[in-house]
Amino acid sequence: MIQSDMIVPPEFEDLLSRAGRRVLAGTHPLCGALADPRRRFLCADNLLERAKVARVRRALDAELAEVLEPLDQPVPPESIWDMQEDYAELLPKASRARTIYFDDLREPGAKAANRIGLVRLMRSQSFRAFAEALAGRRLLSGWGMQVLRYGPGDYAGPHNDHHPENSRARAGYIDLHLSLCTPGVEHQWLVYSRAGHFSEIASVAAPATVTAYRLPFWHYTTPLVGTPKAARWVLLGTFLFQR
Repeated sequence: MIQSDMIVPPEFEDLLSRAGRRVLAGTHPLCGALADPRRRFLCADNLLERAKVARVRRALDAELAEVLEPLDQPVPPESIWDMQEDYAELLPKASRARTIYFDDLREPGAKAANRIGLVRLMRSQSFRAFAEALAGRRLLSGWGMQVLRYGPGDYAGPHNDHHPENSRARAGYIDLHLSLCTPGVEHQWLVYSRAGHFSEIASVAAPATVTAYRLPFWHYTTPLVGTPKAARWVLLGTFLFQR
């Protein structure tokens, strides 16, 4: 049984701060921010109620930490030793974290997430409505979900999240991330490109951060730095545009 101080609410709206509720109501300056195709990323650490998010994070720590799947994609050695020309590097996405996929709800991680109410939260209509408010346009129902947990040294290398083989996603889509950090996190950064250069950086190490992406674009997440038990949970929703 989930303890009363680790409750996952049924609606995403229940986690919002006063500023976050203004986004949902359409009165916040961030509303429609990603409607401009020149703007690819936004980050805010005042849209979620920290005390409520802390209760959700404790539920994740208690109920999901042991059922996460390892996500371990190191840099392949052939990316160096198979090179035939100077300065011809090609780097596939490298990353390390732990995750829960929701392709099969019978998997242990997905079952545990459903048991504590996390699936209900991430499937709530206010979650999509919030993404729509930031996107400035209608988004399809049936969005994708994933849970990630970054520990010390975990990261995601440079990648662009482009899916040219997917007819519904190849023209772009929206990712909405909720970052829930433990007190032991010292820093972790999201670095992204502007005008062709990795010149932009944002902290994702606050206790309760919302990030939203108009994909595809180049970005990476630096290794998490913190105490041995430090962690950043990421609740991720992927939303396709209505045509």
